[in-house]
Amino acid sequence: MIGVVSKSTEIAAVEEFFQLFKTPWEFFREDRSYDVLLVSTDQVPRTDARAILVYGSDIKSSDRGANIKAHSIHHGATLDAWGAQLPIYGELLGFEGGGTGVLRTCATSELAGVRLNSSGVTVHRFGYDLFAEVAFLLAAGQPVEHAQIPALELHIAIMRNSILDSGIEVVEIPPVPAGYDFTVCLTHDIDFVGIRRHCFDHTMWGFLYRSTFGAVLDFARRKLSLGRLLRRFKAAASLPLVYLNLMEDYWMPFEWYLNVEKGLSPTYFLIPFKNRAGDNVSVRHGERRAVAYDITDLADWTGRLMREGCEIGVHGIDAWHSVAKGREELRRIADMTGQKGTGIRMHWLLRDENTHGVLEKAGYAYDSTAGYNETVGYRCGTTQPFCPLGVRTLIELPMHIQDGALFYPQRLNLSEQEAWKRCQCIMENARTFGGVVTVLWHDRSPGPERFWGEFYARLVEDLKSQAVWFSSAGQAVDWFRKRREVIFERVNPHSERVHARLHCGNKALTPPLVIRVHRARRPRREAQVQSDRTLKEFVDSPWTGETAPDLGTLIPAAESSSPLGSPVAVQA
Repeated sequence: MIGVVSKSTEIAAVEEFFQLFKTPWEFFREDRSYDVLLVSTDQVPRTDARAILVYGSDIKSSDRGANIKAHSIHHGATLDAWGAQLPIYGELLGFEGGGTGVLRTCATSELAGVRLNSSGVTVHRFGYDLFAEVAFLLAAGQPVEHAQIPALELHIAIMRNSILDSGIEVVEIPPVPAGYDFTVCLTHDIDFVGIRRHCFDHTMWGFLYRSTFGAVLDFARRKLSLGRLLRRFKAAASLPLVYLNLMEDYWMPFEWYLNVEKGLSPTYFLIPFKNRAGDNVSVRHGERRAVAYDITDLADWTGRLMREGCEIGVHGIDAWHSVAKGREELRRIADMTGQKGTGIRMHWLLRDENTHGVLEKAGYAYDSTAGYNETVGYRCGTTQPFCPLGVRTLIELPMHIQDGALFYPQRLNLSEQEAWKRCQCIMENARTFGGVVTVLWHDRSPGPERFWGEFYARLVEDLKSQAVWFSSAGQAVDWFRKRREVIFERVNPHSERVHARLHCGNKALTPPLVIRVHRARRPRREAQVQSDRTLKEFVDSPWTGETAPDLGTLIPAAESSSPLGSPVAVQA
């Protein structure tokens, strides 16, 4: 059991951090024993804990007694976390000696984390404010230059490894369903629904330019193959036939997506009201945000998509800043679908610091707006759905990969080979840390002039060959809600025995959760610490919530002691 000593201003960040790192913990009480003490305040209380983790960029009263000497304060530092870069967005306190180095800055190799042993207690001292970092990531989010870094997952890994290096086993409920490496949500923002709706407007003229002059320029710059060039020319030449209904509209994507994603539970975010650009839109060309269709134009397709196992969500216009309009948009979609627990992604990804509270009051189950238009990666530093600070029920499902960010000339403008490498990096992180990979592919992308459908189909086939759970956005959020309901608590407040309870309405979880027990290990030298990125020595057991297995039996007693120093059971 981890006892947490934190500042009163950090309580919300502490609670959310331990929803992401799902392991036994509680706020510190003097009358209880703990295996691990986590401290972010100045004073370290008296404890019988075998390991103490101290975080903070300020000099602590305990530093002198531990012979830890502060060196300097850094702003905007980046740490080397087992070869991965970990940006620190607040202040960082560097150290001079005082123990074995476990973290160093990338620029100067100065110590940013040290480990020392005193009277049988292992102390890890880290020079940054962990929960301030957590709050920043979940609220403000990472700048574009750090988008590729799953920073929050690295913070979790550092804590887990520190406990294991102290000779204490760790039990957790990892963010992966049993039998899978990670979850995949395939999502689509539907913005156009046919080029026939766009006659002599900026959309049509832009299409013609990109299919002719723009295509020639791309070909000259070797950004376009001859085959793609000819396909663009053909699409431009056939446009009059499309308008005359003599040729199929190539911006109607639903049939194509249903074939590529059959049985994979994709989510479609549909516009609730046509011809609304929205209020408070301060971005360039904000008037172009208005869309020429709404969900009432897609009654037949909406019904078919739902029969095929697809989820329908709201592609919000003003819900990001207005509770009343958010409710109006939600009712518009719900009236057509009859679905409950509807989610939203904002059109053009508009949001501000109040958006999550507004969406919760408007009645949305989840939001999937936290992502980048400019790049791909981890806006909030995590692979996991989370509850934004300041709200109680809304879950944020981060968006990680967007087609436009990969291929638009004004954005990353990658070749398909370069884009594939970016996507594979995100998949590798998901295999390492678990969580969800949320993919956004727009309605126009499979057709001309983009022709990004072949890349997407290849990506989906590659994912199908891996151990991933394909779910709708709503299904993924519901699964993670169940995981959040797992509660570790002591059967007797004065006992060291811990039980985990799952409130799941007496229903079996599908797919099941995983109970993971990491084996403790001997403390390692600094070179070994820096060479290991993840711990692979663990035992997994699936758990549906219907039984109460004793975690002490999951690892033979001859191989290890009990998890976190105490026998642990799981109770439904």
